[in-house]
Amino acid sequence: MAEDVRRPIPPYPEQHQDPPGKTESMQPIPDHGEQSYKGDGKLQGKVALITGADSGIGKAVAIAFAREGADIVISYLSEDDDARDTARWVEEAGRKAIVIAGDIKSEDHCRSLVQRTIDQFGRIDILVNNAAFQRTYADIGDISAEEWDETFRTNIYAPFYLSKAAVPRMKSGSAIINTTSIQSRQPSPQLLAYASTKGAVSNFTAGLAEMVAERGIRVNAVAPGPIWTPLIPSTMPPEKAAKFGQQTLIGRAGQPAELAGAYVLLASELGSYMTGAVIPVTGGEIMI
Repeated sequence: MAEDVRRPIPPYPEQHQDPPGKTESMQPIPDHGEQSYKGDGKLQGKVALITGADSGIGKAVAIAFAREGADIVISYLSEDDDARDTARWVEEAGRKAIVIAGDIKSEDHCRSLVQRTIDQFGRIDILVNNAAFQRTYADIGDISAEEWDETFRTNIYAPFYLSKAAVPRMKSGSAIINTTSIQSRQPSPQLLAYASTKGAVSNFTAGLAEMVAERGIRVNAVAPGPIWTPLIPSTMPPEKAAKFGQQTLIGRAGQPAELAGAYVLLASELGSYMTGAVIPVTGGEIMI
């Protein structure tokens, strides 16, 4: 299989970072669609709030949405340099960007994110619940109650908090997109906490879609397989990160840019007849 320089095939150099990781320290640097994604106005005039938009999938979605015509609220934890770089790409696309740091485990912060979106742009059309937390463990006895709680509060409480705050402010035709995972259906034992939350995200997606259908709001999810983001070298042993994604039919990890089209589909009129759905983007791994 020929190697694309933007989509390199493992093995990668062995590497490790402290969580949550920095894009600039990764080898290779992920492709977020900076050079490849071309938009044509599918989201013209829309406003999107994207969590975890400083890097990885969230950054790729922010770039794609901006090139489709949307203004972007970039929610992130503390990675200021990465967030400013996302904002730069949004602004180069001719759209407005605001960056908001803070911990989405806090319901108050989630309410503030939605309110600041309304204050800045007067509307919220798209909510992308993308930010996530994970760690790897070989034994359940090594997972503390505090870490279990942090994983659930980041990965499923936050989407609940944000959706609860956003739905009353959304008009008919708006969209909520959650990032679940192949782990929701094929859990890896070393990712017990993370996989459990992603199963909950998929269920939350289906239930919320039914709950808000009468409002004209669509709720869907994207289920990535192995995607090369800062989460990987900052949470996996270096020897596993080096081989990350080799098990897929395509033989490599996906790049964040390769998921952007699925989010655009679900956010735009192209997906107007889709709600309660989960789109797998897994490199050929089957969602059982």
